[in-house]
Amino acid sequence: MHIPDGILPASLCIAGYGATGAATWYSLRQINRDRNPQAQIPKASLLTAAFFVASWIHIPVPPVSVHLVLNGLLGTVLGYYAFPAILIGLFFQAIMFGHGGLTTLGVNAILMGIPALIAYQIFQMRHWFKTQWGNITLSLFAFLAGAIGLGLAAAIFFVIIITTIPGELDVTTERNAIYGLMLAHIPLMLIEGLFTAMLVLFLNRVKPELIRD
Repeated sequence: MHIPDGILPASLCIAGYGATGAATWYSLRQINRDRNPQAQIPKASLLTAAFFVASWIHIPVPPVSVHLVLNGLLGTVLGYYAFPAILIGLFFQAIMFGHGGLTTLGVNAILMGIPALIAYQIFQMRHWFKTQWGNITLSLFAFLAGAIGLGLAAAIFFVIIITTIPGELDVTTERNAIYGLMLAHIPLMLIEGLFTAMLVLFLNRVKPELIRD
């Protein structure tokens, strides 16, 4: 779900960098409000590495295949650290693997990073419910955060790509391929939601301070 170089108009790439700069500034501002911002850096570094390698894990969903994204997971566990973590991961994916591109780095960061921040807010909604529901509430909102984080990223990707198909390409063929790719992300949403819920339940059992604000 990375947008490569040469697909988007220059104006959109520039706007993507501007939006990414604003989102990064906001995230870092929120991070600096923590009593000890540096304490979360090891956790953020570990999940940045997980995000970095996730694009190599392909899941066949005939007639295409999709890869893990984990942006919802990063938002759930990292909170505001998720956006800079995703930005760093995307940068190294672009220069080392050729996934995405440098001109589209800002757009890719927005389409994956903003849904990650929304996933964090979804996960925080668990506090609205009675604590005696325990692991049920925790796992439900972790699942929703992981699934919706990916789903929103896929929706933004779809809108951007479907509205910027280059005129020299076969528009009908390209649209059909994009529709198929989007449908393939529906089961991936379930997979990432389940994985997020399982990881959150595990962390809650062995090191609950990693997920408690």
